[in-house]
Amino acid sequence: MELRGVLRLLFLAVILAVLLPGLVIGGDIVHEDDEAPKQPGCSNNFVLVKVQTWIDNREADEFVGVGARFGTPLQSKERHANRTRLIIADPPDLCSPPKNKVAGDVLLVHRGNCKFTAKAKVAEAAGASAILIINNRRELYKMVCDRNETNLNINIPAVMLPQNAGESLESTIKSGVAVSVQLYSPDRPLVDTAEVFLWLMAVSTILCASYWSAWSAREASIEHDKLLKDAPEELLKMESGSSGVVDINTTSALLFVVIASCFLILLYKRMSSWFVELLVVLFCIGGVEGLQTCLVVLLSRWFKRAGESFIKVPFFGAVSYLTLAVSPFCIAFAVIWAVYRRISFAWIGQDILGIALIITVLQIVRVPNLKVGTVLLGCAFLYDIFWVFISKRWFHESVMIVVARGDKTREDGVPMLLKIPRMFDPWGGYSIIGFGDILLPGLLIAFSLRYDWAAKKNLRAGYFLWSMIAYGTGLLITYVALNLMDGHGQPALLYIVPFTLGTFLTLGKKRGELQNLWTRGEPERACPHLQQTD
Repeated sequence: MELRGVLRLLFLAVILAVLLPGLVIGGDIVHEDDEAPKQPGCSNNFVLVKVQTWIDNREADEFVGVGARFGTPLQSKERHANRTRLIIADPPDLCSPPKNKVAGDVLLVHRGNCKFTAKAKVAEAAGASAILIINNRRELYKMVCDRNETNLNINIPAVMLPQNAGESLESTIKSGVAVSVQLYSPDRPLVDTAEVFLWLMAVSTILCASYWSAWSAREASIEHDKLLKDAPEELLKMESGSSGVVDINTTSALLFVVIASCFLILLYKRMSSWFVELLVVLFCIGGVEGLQTCLVVLLSRWFKRAGESFIKVPFFGAVSYLTLAVSPFCIAFAVIWAVYRRISFAWIGQDILGIALIITVLQIVRVPNLKVGTVLLGCAFLYDIFWVFISKRWFHESVMIVVARGDKTREDGVPMLLKIPRMFDPWGGYSIIGFGDILLPGLLIAFSLRYDWAAKKNLRAGYFLWSMIAYGTGLLITYVALNLMDGHGQPALLYIVPFTLGTFLTLGKKRGELQNLWTRGEPERACPHLQQTD
């Protein structure tokens, strides 16, 4: 096999790692409150809290904590929040009244040895204005109340800090300098513009990929019909060769989801910096192949001669001059992104490589009929739900979300995501969507446009327009669910698949074309060869 063919296989293998859900990550909060519902005196919503610090009256670091289910809600505006002295509790766990004098100060307390509510009551009785509890982990932990707790009239705020933030504050105070803090919890916007742009990005990617796929299929069909008319005898003796397109069958659709699950578990179990580096390499290989393919197709409109002139390259076979000219730029682009991927605007390069990769996969990999599309999307639907929600029963955390966040690494998640920074969110972060949430529905939508063009259907009478509307609606509802769930990760295919697949099946049934869509995947048409011989 030529080296270019091997690289293409590696490129296609990258899609095994792209089935990640659309997530909006607003903060690293451990969910441990499923069995602790709201009750009188313990009914606050969990909110992220900004802890701005001053050292010797000079503004210093800002930390992020999470407010407790109990206690007084915090101010949402910075200008309304008071700056208060921070002192270390004595004893550190504050399970008994403090020995040091507290006069409206904020107490810094260690977690452990008694309930969170007990610490808050002791702090309030001693005269503290708020309590900061240092977690024994680097993550944030939701402070809740026991079911049988009563008399929870706590009138001071309680905030959990991650271990590294608490230890930093504690060491600063012990060094003898004065530390004061300001606690407030700014509101998140209901809808961030990042989500709007990400929605447009996903829809536009499928739109472009579908038209490219349909155009390629129509060109291939025209060429095939021409060959049938011009050289029927020779063509009948030829074996069907490779067209560079891979058709998915039912078995491969099932195996695809199984292998993707195994890969996800491997990511979860072996997630580390070196493993992410390997994913970056695979992503760059796929990104280079995708970007190169897209650029060659676009530039060949203006440099047609260079695109149709070929040279034989060792190990790669016949390569067009245009491909040779474009390849160094694509490789350099991917390498620069890989080296500088941790800087603030590296998401632009990641999105460009990712979009090019998705568009190229949708042009190469095709669903031949509605039956295969239904099996693929149905399995992906169950896959997404299982690894986001049900996996918590066995792994005590959502496997999909842990992998998407890039826990246990220094990376901001794995690279198989499209991401845009949340521009007007005071908490920052990114709105992200996994490749699979675009790629898998895109396979069915691209199939719908190929069918429409082959059947010579207009937009209203066809399936493509309604499939695109259904996809856009499903993705929009995904973001509504994200906001209703306080930004916690949602499996996008949970909403996208019923809309997209349901619309296709309903229209096919209503129009009496479901059987043909389900099995043949193409309209019946007369064979030019038979027409010629009649």
